[in-house]
Amino acid sequence: MKEQLKTGTTTVGIACKDGVVLAADKRATAGTMIVDKRAEKVHIISDDFAVTIAGTVSDAQLMIKLIKAELKLKEVRTYKGPTTKEAANLLGGILYGSLRRMSMFPGIAHFLLAGKDSEGVHLYDLFPDGSVTKVQDFVSSGSGSVFAYGVLETHYKPDMLTAEAVKLAVKSVNTALQRDSASGNGIDVIVVNNKEIRRVMQKELVCQ
Repeated sequence: MKEQLKTGTTTVGIACKDGVVLAADKRATAGTMIVDKRAEKVHIISDDFAVTIAGTVSDAQLMIKLIKAELKLKEVRTYKGPTTKEAANLLGGILYGSLRRMSMFPGIAHFLLAGKDSEGVHLYDLFPDGSVTKVQDFVSSGSGSVFAYGVLETHYKPDMLTAEAVKLAVKSVNTALQRDSASGNGIDVIVVNNKEIRRVMQKELVCQ
């Protein structure tokens, strides 16, 4: 039950000229109670894909396990790695099925997916209803997204590089940390480019 109640977050995805930046806070809550100050909300799921999670933690964790298995199966069956669009559609199908499965606790999870393939680096927004949207600029999810969007709308530039976008991602998440009680305790940032996926920041903020 505790895992079911861990909700509230701020995640950010920024599409750049040379890649994609994903960022999130590190606080997990159950109502007004902080149950985890070091929650991992940005996950590298393979050599080519990374996701952020928002919503019910238990559902998000299960879906990450499922999408890892589906991506591996697809690679084994087709003898090639899936494209980012294929990975997004696979995860979207899992989300769609989870939301419509009869249960006392319906699965509610929101993902931002970044990936690299032969066509470049891409960013997708996967809503809890299973809808899949390719993002050309920026996107945010979670309870603190309204605050993050204010910063992103003001400072985003279409031709920005990932080095600059990392600073913008940190600024937007940090703004949410100041106003959203369900977000806090730190910032986690990952950069996806044509060559690699790397974690560039994993900072804990004791005062948040």
